[in-house]
Amino acid sequence: MAKIAFILLSHKDPEGIIRQAERLTATGDFVAIHFDARAKPADFDKIKSALANNGSVTFARKRLKCGWGEWSLVAATLEAVRAAVEAFPQATHFYMLSGDCMPIKTAEFTHQFLDADDADYIESFDYFTSDWIKTGMKEERLIYRHWFNERTQKWLYYTSFEWQRKLGLTRKIPEDIQMMIGSQWWCLRRRTVEWVLKFCQDRPDVMRFFRTTWIPDETFFQTVVRHVVPEKEIRTRALTFLMFTDYGMPVTFYNDQYDLLLSQDYLFARKISPDALELKTRLGELWAEQRVFFPISNEGRSLFEFLSGRGRVGRRFAARFWESEASLGHERELMMVVCKKWHVAKRLVERVRLLTDIPVIEYLFNEAETVLPDLGGIQSTLDKRNRHRRALMRMLFDYYKTDRLLICLDPAAIELMQDFSADKAVTKILEIDCEFEEDYLLGHARRVGLAGERTPQDVVDRLLPTIRYDLRFESNRIRDANFPLFYRMRQAVTPEENAAVLAQFLDIGPEVAHDIAATDYLFVD
Repeated sequence: MAKIAFILLSHKDPEGIIRQAERLTATGDFVAIHFDARAKPADFDKIKSALANNGSVTFARKRLKCGWGEWSLVAATLEAVRAAVEAFPQATHFYMLSGDCMPIKTAEFTHQFLDADDADYIESFDYFTSDWIKTGMKEERLIYRHWFNERTQKWLYYTSFEWQRKLGLTRKIPEDIQMMIGSQWWCLRRRTVEWVLKFCQDRPDVMRFFRTTWIPDETFFQTVVRHVVPEKEIRTRALTFLMFTDYGMPVTFYNDQYDLLLSQDYLFARKISPDALELKTRLGELWAEQRVFFPISNEGRSLFEFLSGRGRVGRRFAARFWESEASLGHERELMMVVCKKWHVAKRLVERVRLLTDIPVIEYLFNEAETVLPDLGGIQSTLDKRNRHRRALMRMLFDYYKTDRLLICLDPAAIELMQDFSADKAVTKILEIDCEFEEDYLLGHARRVGLAGERTPQDVVDRLLPTIRYDLRFESNRIRDANFPLFYRMRQAVTPEENAAVLAQFLDIGPEVAHDIAATDYLFVD
């Protein structure tokens, strides 16, 4: 059975650290604590006093003053690791935690998980070819020396950097080291930790290099582990669930996210809000429970992106100058069928294709697989189609030798509708207003990654109204745009009523319009 030595780095909340250590050791595991030397001495004394009689707790022999982005964070981790290796010979795994972390699985589940696969869990991506760093410095973190802290010594940090850059004072990365990057929250086997510590003794050149890199907690262990452990024994993932906002700040979890956290494919989570007392209590009690079944759905990140994105509707990009001046042509007519249920729109336009001479193209701006003629490459990707939308449509009119063209669009593509409606050509929009049953909404959530087969029912119950509102919002936004030639078909009305709308939209006879509207399987999900 796995026995874990938790490497606990902290700088505040002594009561929380005490509870964390007592909880983790109560189930047979160990804790090695490094408490920041910048913290109040009284706080550290409180922790040491409370845990003095707990033989499963040890402390780093040397306390360091830690700063964000500095080598001191790695050095503090190594101090705690050395203390754990020496104090707990029974430990099979070493797991990095902070004071803001909490378990989201039971100790029983965690031990079984680690026993099931003899591997190390650490994010370890190639530093230069991966896109792990989204913004800011990349190569500059390594090839220049960073002696100062960017947050607390900003002028010194940037002045030093600029002088090195101007004078060309770059340095080489150790030649036999492949630089890797990833999250600092890892779980390593004992053998791996011992190899890492030996590497630190044997390679003072590498240690010197990392001491003046910027943010080495994202590169040191990630690089060294890859150097000493066979690739087949590394699982390039963390076991701690964490997310970041668009602004690079960690997402904080609150009381109402208990079920969401339990359904993620991770063992711990951070950051838990200091005010989420109920969540902390429930997760703390969960750790000691037994025979708990966890339905893993793992939709946390996609769900967060979806919900946080609701506040960003309206973001626009400027039109390219050559497209803003272009036109589809005065004599041409573009008809757009807008429907969230793509299969309904596709059935409708297929009937239009069979019963009229109007060329039809399905969701060409939404679906990469839409069949299009070879137009010299402009049609090859969704990005190109959207970027050169008017040029693409002109070429399609020319390809089909027609002045009338019918396409399908997703309701979210209002920017396209507005752009085409501003054209000199005649543009018409037909919205198909469908009814959305809960089964469809749930299927939609699963298709786009907001839910899984095992998503807890209470999470689904909270999610579906948001999705329903989102669909309604898209429809209302289209109607509020006041397009001059706007028509609506509705699932809730008779084929005769829809046929009258179709006849106007397509400019076809009433009998043909009725044949299309009366398609018996049109609205079937």
